[in-house]
Amino acid sequence: MQFVCDERKFRHEYKFFISYMDYLSLSSRLKAVAKHDSNTGENGKYQIRSLYFDNIFDSALREKIEGVNNREKFRIRLYNGDDSFIRLEKKSKINGLCSKISAPISRDETERIINGDIEWMKDSGRGLVIELYSKMKSKLLRPKVLVDYTREPYVYAPGNVRITFDYNLRTGLSCKNIFNQDAPTVLTPQSSILLEVKYDEFIPSVIQDIIQAENRRGSAFSKYGACRVYG
Repeated sequence: MQFVCDERKFRHEYKFFISYMDYLSLSSRLKAVAKHDSNTGENGKYQIRSLYFDNIFDSALREKIEGVNNREKFRIRLYNGDDSFIRLEKKSKINGLCSKISAPISRDETERIINGDIEWMKDSGRGLVIELYSKMKSKLLRPKVLVDYTREPYVYAPGNVRITFDYNLRTGLSCKNIFNQDAPTVLTPQSSILLEVKYDEFIPSVIQDIIQAENRRGSAFSKYGACRVYG
């Protein structure tokens, strides 16, 4: 897999809850104009597992709930259980715009972080790994919760538009081992499908017409927040 993120730009990001029938209609229309993400399998989907970080005061969770204007979250992300491609990511939100930066990280390094062995991070030579180390030391960030879900992504080149359908959101309870495929998980109460729309400076009219964003009620839903209900 070769997931690429733009580390320089802040992007617009909107979320909407939709019904299954709405999903069937939207995905059918999107297939006529947009392409599946190149990293999807034959079914056009992939599984995402993330290990989110927070501190003993649950600052990331509280800032999300309180709608703090300038906030960030760290996570380690795994796709389809493939431990040959793991990313440390930091997602930031400022004035309603979002950005994401990432750095490669190995399975061994991830396991060391989970086990509290972090001194190697300051000499890793990767800026984001060093930043996480600094905040694990100064702000007491620690692995907090596993978040699992299925994603069906579409991309449309003009406007650098990315449309995703996320569902089957599950939380890993007290387990922090991102590589444990047998980890007990619980389906969250949120059973609707989450439609996310991301773009740069503009959203093309053809996509706007399909998703009808102006007629939908936006959501400030957080997968991390929903999964923290259980611990």
